[in-house]
Amino acid sequence: DFSFNAPTAGVADPQDVAANKGMAILSYILFFVPLLTGAHKTSPFVRFHVNQGTVLFVASLVYSIALNVIRTTISFVIPWQIWSIFNLVFSLLGLVPLVLLIFGVINAANGTLKQLPVIGGLSIIK
Repeated sequence: DFSFNAPTAGVADPQDVAANKGMAILSYILFFVPLLTGAHKTSPFVRFHVNQGTVLFVASLVYSIALNVIRTTISFVIPWQIWSIFNLVFSLLGLVPLVLLIFGVINAANGTLKQLPVIGGLSIIK
């Protein structure tokens, strides 16, 4: 089930954060580990961050494919000299998922339920 109604920023239960902060951080690096362990079923804090990490993974995959399709298409159309500028721009745009991952890890480490910019409102894990 996929929706646009993820929980908004909020405050997590301090005991839940203390017990599950590591798993919440891991949700952004290896999102499937908390899913396999079932930690998302017992901890609202982990569930929130697993959802954010999963959305980030799916969005990163789609973003990467789209960026590479555009990059490949443009490379056949524009001259080589201009292509090098476009290539630099596309390479910098490729860092967007990494920046979002860093935001997510910081939010999890701080014990907050803050959504990621742009994609945070999506919900995959309920």
